[in-house]
Amino acid sequence: MKYQIMLGILFTLLARRKISAGELAAKYDVSVRSIYRYVDEMTIAGVPIDIARGQNGGIYISDAFKLPKGMMTKEEYTHAVDAMLAMNAQLSDPALASAIQKLTAQMKSEKFDTMLSGNILVDSGNWGDERRFSEKLSLVENAIETREALEIDYCSREREHTRRKIYPHLLVLKQNLWYVFAFCTTRNAFRLFKLGRMRMIMKTGETFERIPFKEEDVPLNFWHDDDSTVNARFEILPESITYAEEWLGIENVTRHGEKYIAEITLHDDESLVKTILAAGGGFRVLSPTSLAERVQAEAQRICNIYRNDG
Repeated sequence: MKYQIMLGILFTLLARRKISAGELAAKYDVSVRSIYRYVDEMTIAGVPIDIARGQNGGIYISDAFKLPKGMMTKEEYTHAVDAMLAMNAQLSDPALASAIQKLTAQMKSEKFDTMLSGNILVDSGNWGDERRFSEKLSLVENAIETREALEIDYCSREREHTRRKIYPHLLVLKQNLWYVFAFCTTRNAFRLFKLGRMRMIMKTGETFERIPFKEEDVPLNFWHDDDSTVNARFEILPESITYAEEWLGIENVTRHGEKYIAEITLHDDESLVKTILAAGGGFRVLSPTSLAERVQAEAQRICNIYRNDG
């Protein structure tokens, strides 16, 4: 019974996007506390559900969320829709009717998540992405085209969650990461938001007038001071050359005998050491010494974790 209710909650949210815990409790004849427990379990499973307290609060699901691609076969889709049609014939529930319509549309729209723009074909999904990132990108792109304000739950690098209303103006792709250049009503100014840090995206139905801006207004240089960069020199063995060329740029890698050398200025944040370690043993920091010591310390920490497990 629990999983039937959880499935019902999911389809209700897909149809309405927002509903109160009290409405769900009455609909499924359970307590409000049980509804919150079910929602917690669904969140742990990866469904982007959020709870907002207060007078205008409720249980939300991100407008960017859709059922994972390939979740069901065509036959399974057909049987699921038939079962829901039979149920709706008895209940005549508008939310259920909307869910049937969306599930039918999903069945017809199973395809690769690519965008063709002029002479550029962009596949926005990551390997094994299950379309989640692609759906977010598509939602924001559509909001820019239709000038629709969005409400987002944004998680900063310091793990601080803030709920904001933004007017998206431009999508920015830099170093294989997508950003949204948007006017933030909380800060009353333009900001650059990393799309991957948007946990929830809700369409507001509110339209906005575009605010004129120049290309130089978009903060493409994210490095605010010299302390955030490092002039690094790497020695690269042949087994890691492909990784190095794709990460650092082939123009920054030169051959020296049987080895390769790369010299480049990099943004020095918490991800730099992890990116270096991802190259494996064929990638060695020659300078600065401080960076080499940080890589060595992190590698030793990882070794200790596996040694302790043994």
